[in-house]
This record gives sequence, structure tokens and C-alpha cells, in this order.
Amino acid sequence: MSLLQKRFTVGDYLAERLASIGIRHHFVVPGDYNLVLLDKLQAHPDLTEIGCANELNCSLAAEGYARANGVSVCVVTFSVGAISAFNGTGSAYSENLPLILVSGGPNTNDAGQHHILHHTLGHGGEYSYQYEMAQKITCCAVAIARAEEAPRLIDRAIRHALLARKPCYIEIPTNLAGAACVRPGPVSAVIDPVVSDNAALEAAGKCAAEYLSGKLKPVILVGPKLRRSGGAEAELVKLAEAMGCAVAVQPAAKGMFPEDHPQFVGIFWGQVGTGAADAMVAWADALICVGTVFNDYSTVGWTAMPDIPLMVAEMDHVTFPGAHFSRVRMGEFLASLSTQVTKNDSTMIEYGRLKPDPVMIHTASRNDLLTRKEIIRQVQAILGKDTTLFVETGDSWFNGVQMTLPRGAQFEIEMQWGHIGWSIPAAFGYALRHPERRTVVMVGDGSFQVTAQEVSQMVRYKVPITILLINNRGYTIEVEIHDGSYNRIKNWNYALLMEVFNGGDGVAKGLKADTAGELADAIQVAAETRDGPTLVECTIDQDDCSRELITWGHFVAAANARPPREGQA
Repeated sequence: MSLLQKRFTVGDYLAERLASIGIRHHFVVPGDYNLVLLDKLQAHPDLTEIGCANELNCSLAAEGYARANGVSVCVVTFSVGAISAFNGTGSAYSENLPLILVSGGPNTNDAGQHHILHHTLGHGGEYSYQYEMAQKITCCAVAIARAEEAPRLIDRAIRHALLARKPCYIEIPTNLAGAACVRPGPVSAVIDPVVSDNAALEAAGKCAAEYLSGKLKPVILVGPKLRRSGGAEAELVKLAEAMGCAVAVQPAAKGMFPEDHPQFVGIFWGQVGTGAADAMVAWADALICVGTVFNDYSTVGWTAMPDIPLMVAEMDHVTFPGAHFSRVRMGEFLASLSTQVTKNDSTMIEYGRLKPDPVMIHTASRNDLLTRKEIIRQVQAILGKDTTLFVETGDSWFNGVQMTLPRGAQFEIEMQWGHIGWSIPAAFGYALRHPERRTVVMVGDGSFQVTAQEVSQMVRYKVPITILLINNRGYTIEVEIHDGSYNRIKNWNYALLMEVFNGGDGVAKGLKADTAGELADAIQVAAETRDGPTLVECTIDQDDCSRELITWGHFVAAANARPPREGQA
């Protein structure tokens, strides 16, 4: 039987579209509403099914895969599965990642017959609530009611996700996954990018160049949307070198501008930043914001908001004082502007006067009790051009930001959504797409307990991730914002947990480091373990946290505690 003669189904259509846009792994949790669909996805030769421990982890693993691959898919069952997966979908939305959330749905006959179904809220015949919820956390949500509508709706959802760099939602009833369907047309209809409007691009570049020509102290500030814009990182470097000015980055954009570049001046994070970034941004008379996000976390409780007019380049538009240009793509705008600006190195001259001296780093003796600073020192030593460092919400944010990334190293953080436990499943998804890179995770004990089950999938799929679990027995970041007994958690024997996950056939390593020497030995074991993860439990004192976390926590707490304005109480 030829391919054209073989029966083609809705599930086959989805599988072919996923493969054609570059997805090679699909993350799933089975449930009776999606089982036929999973069979169809399994049958595609270019797709590899990755089972996850639960739907929350599944969605976060897909979020991490999207960071590595540019697009991902998470396939779950109706209601009990999808509503759990909404959490990771929210992360993908806030972090500008095109995650395709696919949910199986009830049989199309049940709504009209007012049947009360399992896995639902028990309202007979009313099953649109999940679709309505999905609309709030995706750029496009579709619910397929007839097989003949599937091609149009699937293509629409995926194209919206790819263009907006946001998640989409596709709901496929259980009895339609195997229903007959036409074959997909050329994938270019789905993936062809939207380019800038030529007139708008030309006008934006000219206007921006004129605006900057009247400024004496321009500084570029890089935000996390830069990487999501696809290809804009190289164009940013061209613009920076053409201007000759200082370049600072926001904490969630660490690594998006090379840290060994002579124009890099540090992480702009107000009182807890690095280098001279805070001073340079405060001194500037023009701030070129490229993909920036100003929220309460990145501005240290609104205390580090720039107080000068901003020139802002977003993914699809440019805004600066007195002007706005729509349909201007970030990379194309940066490239255009780089050919029109005049070189001005005044901020680099000033940076030469403000640049801090190198920090003297103490090397602990092998028998010294482990400290936070020693963990940072040892992790810094293993960062190479092929390393990707994941830092979890908490003090790992601040410890990671303080490190220096060699060229080629990648840094992953989830600062907008800030979901504790994100790093474990996200690193798993990322590492499946980039097995050639060394993936290292810094995570606190409280965060680890939220998504620990996904370590078992690292064992199952033999993914060699290094997990440095900092055990200080509690939610330290919450302690510094607002302390209470609720910030204390039950301690686990984390190292021994790896034997549970091995289950007799895994080769994961679980190690405990109480001293500097034990950590050094454990890191060496992790480097030599290639058939599974290595978890190193790093025990430190409960009060051993960074000065930056304490400072940041005080200001965020103050922002949270602002009294209602008159009329709001």
C-alpha cells in the first residue's frame, strides 16, 4: 500500500505537523481520553515519546525543551491532566516560549446527550470550561469538534504559537484522534515568519538614529525577550560594536550578551547587580532597552526602575519618546540601526573608572565545612563553553548571577513565572534536546521537593544531568521576604532517594557533601557518569545565604507591604 493509499487520521495530521516544525520529542502523561492520540504520535518515525511522572512536570519539561528547541509539545488527558499542565503552560506564556499543549477530550457524542463523565466537574454536557480556561493562558486555543476542521485549526494554533512565541492549546476528542483526515499541505504555510514592514522598518531605524545622535551617554540594556526573538542576539552584538557603548543585561537575560565582551558592564539588578551596571544605567542619558521586562523582581521591589525616557525594542515593535513603530521585528531593527549609528564610547570611558576590582575568592580546605561561597567557587570552575546552568527560584538565582559565563555557556532561569521546582523537569526537557551539552542544575531543597519525581525520568532515559541540591532545610527566599514557621520543611535523605529512583536497573548516583573536599569528589563523579543523573546533596547552614538575597528580600517585602491607596481599602 502506498503512502497516499494509507488511511490518514487527525492524530496522524498532528504528528506530521509536529515533526515538520522540528519537534523530535513529545512529552506525555497517558489518560483514557488521549490514548488513541498517543498511538498515532508513537507511530510517527520522527517523534520519540517521553513519559513524565505527572502533568505538572510534563508541562515544565516541555517548557525546558522549548528553550532548547524553539518549540515543544505536551500531551495530556482532559481536565485532571490539562488543568495541572496549565501551570507549566503559564510559565511558557510568561517566558515567551511556544509550547503546544494538546489535550484529549470527551467523546463528541457525550455533550449532546448530557452525560456526566469522569475526570470532569460533573456538569452533564458542559465540557467547554477547559477550552475557556486555556484561552486565558495561550495565544490561540482551538477545540476540534469535527475531523474535517482539524487541519485548519491545528495549523492555526501552531502558527500563532510560533509567531507570538507563546503557548497554544489544541483539544482533540477521544473519538476524533483516529478519524479520517486529509494530509497536510506544505509546512511553509505554518512556519513562514512575518517580516518587518519595510516602510516601518526604515522609518524606525532613521528615527532611532536621529534620537541617539543627540545623546551623549547611551547604554544598551538587554532583557530576556532577546533570545526568544530568534537570531536577534547576533544583531545585538553588531549594534553594540557599532555604537561602542556600555551593555548591561537584566538577570533573566544573563548570557544573552557575551560576558567576555569588552563592552559588557554587568547585570543590572539595582542594589544586587554585578559589575558597574547599576551605576552605568543611572548615569546614562539614553537607555536602549532590547527585550526588557521590568517587574517587581527584576527591579528589586520597584526600587531599580530607570528614571530616564526609554527606547524600547520589542519582538515586533519599537517605541521611544514621541514615536511608535508597529510590525518592526527586533533582529531586523537592530541590524538596520547598526548601520546608521555613530560610534560613541563615552560610557566605556566612564566604566573604566567605575569598574570594580576582581573579587578575591577564598579556596576552602578539603576538610572545611561546605559553604554557599565554596559551592559557587566549585561550580564556576566546571562551567565551560558546552555547559548549560539552570538556576532555581531562590538563592540559586543570586548565586548563579554572580558567576562568570565563558563564551558558549548557557544560563537558564525562570524569573517571570518564578515557579519553585521548575528547574528539575525543565532541565530534563532541555537535556533531551541537547545531549551534547553538560546540564547543571542548582536547586534548593524546598524547590526540589515540588517536582522530585521527574528525576526518575532522568534515570529512565539515561540523561546525565548534574543536580546540586543545596540543603538548608527550608524556603530561604521566603524567609528573607517574610519569615514564618511555614518556611520550614521536612528534611529528606536526598542522596539515598536516588536508589529509589534507580529501582534496580538505573545507574544514577546519589552523593552527599558536607565538606569542600566531598563536593569536589562528587562533582568529579558527576562528570564521569554518562548514563544517568548525579544528585549531590550539599548541606549548608540555614543562615548561609547571599547578601544579595537578603537585600532583595527586604525591598520586595516592602513592595508587597505597601498599604492600599485611598479608596482601595
